[in-house]
Amino acid sequence: MPAITIETITIESRKIGGGEPVFIIAELSGNHQQNLSVALDAIAAMKEAGADAVKLQTYRPDTITMDSAQECFQITQGTIWDGRTLYQLYTEAATPWDWYPRLKHAAQALGLICFSSPFDMTAVDYLQTMDAPAYKIASFEITDIPLIRYAASKGKPIILSTGIAELADIEEAITAVRETGNNEIALLKCASVYPTPFEELNLRAMPYLGERYSVVMGLSDHTTGHSAAAAATALGASIIEKHFILDKALGGPDAAFSLDPAEFAAMVKAVREVEAALGRADYTISERVGKSREHARSLFAVKAVRALEPFTEDNVRSIRPGAGLHPRHLDEVLRKRAKVAIEKGTPLSWDIMCD
Repeated sequence: MPAITIETITIESRKIGGGEPVFIIAELSGNHQQNLSVALDAIAAMKEAGADAVKLQTYRPDTITMDSAQECFQITQGTIWDGRTLYQLYTEAATPWDWYPRLKHAAQALGLICFSSPFDMTAVDYLQTMDAPAYKIASFEITDIPLIRYAASKGKPIILSTGIAELADIEEAITAVRETGNNEIALLKCASVYPTPFEELNLRAMPYLGERYSVVMGLSDHTTGHSAAAAATALGASIIEKHFILDKALGGPDAAFSLDPAEFAAMVKAVREVEAALGRADYTISERVGKSREHARSLFAVKAVRALEPFTEDNVRSIRPGAGLHPRHLDEVLRKRAKVAIEKGTPLSWDIMCD
């Protein structure tokens, strides 16, 4: 693996990584019920919920699989789609290609970046005619090295989902991208279980993979809530991708692990709050926190002290607020006397003391 360090990638004019705000992708997938109006309404709701981008999927049932009832084409892996063939699933979930100009225009009019996952080379060719700003390689396509190499050769940023991948698959995919001269790579930690149980996520692998392969890292999340997205942000994710559905009552192949507009907005809020809380990798206090130091502890006369009377543990204490001497000076103060008469509640200072 080449020793290349990538701090950021750029999709359209948006920098991702390197301390930039987390790039939040709303995945439409098949959550449109083959209804263009639903898809357009979903894009509007994505913007309202705080997404930065909408991601589509570009395939036809005959380009992602074939119409066969043979055993190997049956879905039997313990998923929410068991009992169907791959062809049946992808026929239901496919996004008609003639929608793409409308969907991209609607997204761009709202200030959303719009890109897609191509599932074969004809999809890459079509998306090139749409001036696609990036290509997302889906989890199950990470082993399709010819597809990855072809997409990468177009010079657009490549986002790879790990999903089913072993380390060797990830390394081969990243190498294939870099061999085309394309170093704009992001890697999304992903677990290809739908919905994903939290114990399957292994989020600690995310920073490990980023460091190992010198790529921008993120999470493609198929859990049913937004806890994982917030946790990934805390671990340094630069990208969060989450499936979006306009209304769960619509149903559909991905509804069980998609967020509706209110849930997606709650996820965005959580991610932005975690971002704000992370701060910088140093230790300085803010002006507001500094103001609160006025109520730190300091040394006060807690009883009236006569002139030349010694300071004692009975008449001097460390209390709030911080108007007096630092508590570290208590032992020194207890070896001194009052230079003048001091009222109860007076903050101590060196000028009212003598030996």
